[in-house]
Parts: sequence; structure tokens; C-alpha cells
Amino acid sequence: MEQKGPRTGLGFRSTRTRRSIRVRLTFSHLAVIVVAMGLSGLLLLSLLEGYFMRAMEDSLVAQARITAQALIPGARVEGPPIDVSNAAYNTLQQQSVSNLSLQAQNLAVPSGEFPLGELGLRSLADATLQLSSQLDTRIRIVDSQGTVLADSQRESLGQDLSCDPLLAQALVGQYASPVASAGGIQEMHIAAPVLVEDKVVGAVYLSQSLQDIRAVMRDLRLRWLLATAIALALSGMVGMLLSGAISRPVRRLTAAAGAVAEGELDQQVPVETRDELGRLSQTFNEMTARLRSARQMQVDLVANVSHELRTPLTAIKGLVETLRDGAVEDAEVRDRFLETVEDETDRLIRLVNDLLVLSRADSEALHLQREPVDMGRRAEAAVDRLASWASERGMTLRVDVRPGAPLALADPDRMEQVLVNLLHNAVKFSAPGGSVLVDVGQGPGSTVQVGVRDEGIGIPAEALPRIGERFYRVDRARFRADGGSGLGLAIARALVEAHGGRLWVESEEGRGTLVCFQVPAA
Repeated sequence: MEQKGPRTGLGFRSTRTRRSIRVRLTFSHLAVIVVAMGLSGLLLLSLLEGYFMRAMEDSLVAQARITAQALIPGARVEGPPIDVSNAAYNTLQQQSVSNLSLQAQNLAVPSGEFPLGELGLRSLADATLQLSSQLDTRIRIVDSQGTVLADSQRESLGQDLSCDPLLAQALVGQYASPVASAGGIQEMHIAAPVLVEDKVVGAVYLSQSLQDIRAVMRDLRLRWLLATAIALALSGMVGMLLSGAISRPVRRLTAAAGAVAEGELDQQVPVETRDELGRLSQTFNEMTARLRSARQMQVDLVANVSHELRTPLTAIKGLVETLRDGAVEDAEVRDRFLETVEDETDRLIRLVNDLLVLSRADSEALHLQREPVDMGRRAEAAVDRLASWASERGMTLRVDVRPGAPLALADPDRMEQVLVNLLHNAVKFSAPGGSVLVDVGQGPGSTVQVGVRDEGIGIPAEALPRIGERFYRVDRARFRADGGSGLGLAIARALVEAHGGRLWVESEEGRGTLVCFQVPAA
């Protein structure tokens, strides 16, 4: 029951996280689509509406000019230039303006001055009606006092429109064109002054409903909303697929991480892509592999340390019991037993010190006193320390310092400890009468390279990859009989790597071994 609680909680958190990720990814995808469609739609519709309004205004200006020129010989209408490049104007109004021009040519209007009498008014009215019948436009012509002379709808004949702000502006010679609303239906109005010999003699007042443009814009808005809805539906499906593709590996990683948190280090997740999620899955697999390796090393370390400690402790306990049983009375036996106890105690002290060095190296707590170090002199000092022991085994130790060998930037005591460990192994695994050479020289780049070569039994090829592992021995029985713990090379490697260098082993069985390391030059 104690294990089900965390699993159930983890499963709930995983489901909630998965749903949250999928929902957020999907909604973020839809939000982008909504913002993009909204901004583009509003901008496009606004541009189209302005486009159509300019086209209609250009059409009304063209109608005003044709009307004035047809009805009033020699008249000129003030107004803005017509944008003939406007495609909407060309397509929507070209045929209507052409018909208007043709109709205007067939009109019979009294010549002379601007007509003000009844006959002129009637003639203007008839002409205006004939012109306006070709277009859905209301045309009104006023004189210089603002009185309506002609109205295509015959609703304001004779009325005084001088108070109309548009006409008031036109009668002083200025073109006017606001957009107003009449009877709930939006219309466009323009008032253009009519000039004869640069004198304002009246104005042409045109108005046209915007109902067609509004209908087109409503249709465009409906189509835009429909397109937006379809785009959102498609984007939602695509977003669900994409979010599922993204959340699926995340879900697997979450479940695998939860299993690892509960101690199941054999978890692996499939690497299906080469993107960030694929690299994350690969990194997770590498992490679990390292965790398994670290746990196995921990288990092996505890087992090896227990074994290494049990052997001397058992020996010491047995010797002490023997002495207590009466052997202490025999001086020769007592001295021999005490000497063995001392040797086993020294072995325990060395083992504890070695483990302490490795522990500090693992935790990066080694206090290195870096300074320029002559590795040749350090090698000679290590040879002097082991010279008598090597001589007892019939071995010769030599140091060869190549010309130009630079100083190393390292801790001198730690470098001597590395050399002593390597020389100790070289002497131990060399046949009597052989020699060990320490070679010091320039390494690649700004490094110092040191090699320790022996003429010993060598290392089998299948064991070479494991050389340097803690407590690893090629020949366990012989190594333990010599008092070794299998930590010498591991300590040497840890110390070299703590200096930012590297250590490697080259060996051929039956022909000797070469152990090299490089450390930064001073």
C-alpha cells in the first residue's frame, strides 16, 4: 500500500501534466490562427471598403463633370482628380459612365447663359432625369443662390438648399464630399462647384446609396467568418495532432522518470526523432545508464571494501586470540604475531587513506597546491623511494628526461604520489632482472607527458578496458598476496584527472605495459 500511493499520485500528476500540455499547445496554436486571421481579415476588409468608397467617389465626380458639361455649355466642375488606375472604378463604373456620356450627347438643352427661367428649368429637369435614369444616382443642380433648378427625383425643385453645409462649401468654389446617413441607409454625397469663365454659377449635388457596397462588405465578412471557422477547425485538428506528437514523448519521459525516482533504473525510452525531444530522450537514456553504472559501482565498492577490511581484521582477531590463549608467553611467537598484526594494521591504514583520496577526488574536494613542477625531479624522487625495494627484486629503475621538457602546473606531492603508484605496479608485475623506465617530455599542446614502461607480464587484451577500475585485479589471488588492494591505478587516474589531465594504459601480454599521463604545462 505504501508503494501504490506514490504511483497513483504520479499517475495523476502525469495525466494532469499531459492534459495541460496538450491543451496549452492546442490553444496556443489556435490563438495564433485567431490573431492572424483576425488581423489580416480586419485589415483586408478595411482596405476593400476604402477601395470601394474611393471608386464610388471617383464615379460620382465623373458623373458630375459629364452632367455639368452636357447641360451647361462651357462649364467646368471643380473636384479631385479621378484615379483611373483604380480597378474597382474601371470595372464597376466604366460602362455606366460611358452610357451617361452617350446619353448626354443626345440631349437638347437651350444654349446661352445658365438657364434660370421656366423653360430652362424644365429643360434641365428633363435632361437630368434622362441622365439619372442610366445610373442609381440622385442628381440635383442648384444655382449660385442655392436654389434647386433640377432634381432627378423631383422632390426638392425650387427649394433653397443654401444652408446645406456641402452646398455652402461648393457655392464658394470648394469641392465637398462627406459620407452621411439618410433614412437609416448610408449614402455618399458630393457637391461640386460649376464654374463658367472661372465664376461660380451653381453646383452639382449628387448622392448615391452605399447599400450595394454594404451588401458586398457583409458578404465578404460572412465569407471571412466562414473561412476563419474552417481554419480554426482544421487548425484545431492539426494542433491536436502536433500536441499529441509533442506530449507523447514527454508523457513517456514523465512515466520513466517516475519509475527511476522509485528505484527502477532499467528504464529506457525510445528515441524517435532527432529534434530537442529526441535529444532529451537520448540524454535520459544515457543518464539512466550512468545511474545503473553508478549504483553497480557503489554495490561493488561496498562489497570490495567489506572484503578488503574483513581479511586483515580476521587475521588480527585470530592472532590476538592466539596470543591470549598462551602464545604471548613465547617471545619468538609473540614477536612474530605482533609483527603480523602491525603489517595488517598498516594495510588497513593504507586502504583507508586510499579510499579517502578517492572520496575527495569524487567530490572535487582535493586541495591541490598548484605550482611549476619539474616532473623529472619528481620522477627521480619516486625512484629513490622505491629503489631499495626494487633492488631486492632485482629490478632497475631509470629516469629519462627528454630535452625541452617543460615544467608542469601541478601539486608536487600529488604528482609524486602518482609516480610512486605507477612505479610500484611496474615493479610488482615485472620479472626479476628487468628494468622500469620513466620517460618525461613534451606532450601535445601545452602539456607534459610522463610514461612508465616495464618489461613485465603485460595485461590481457580482454582485461585492458577495465584497468583502472577500483578494486579490479587481473590476477586477484596474486595481487592480494602481494598486499595490494587494486586502488593504486584508480588513485593515479583520479589525481591526474583532478589536475585536468588524462591517463591511459597500453599493454601487450608477455611484452610489458606502458602507462602514460599528461598534465597541463606551467
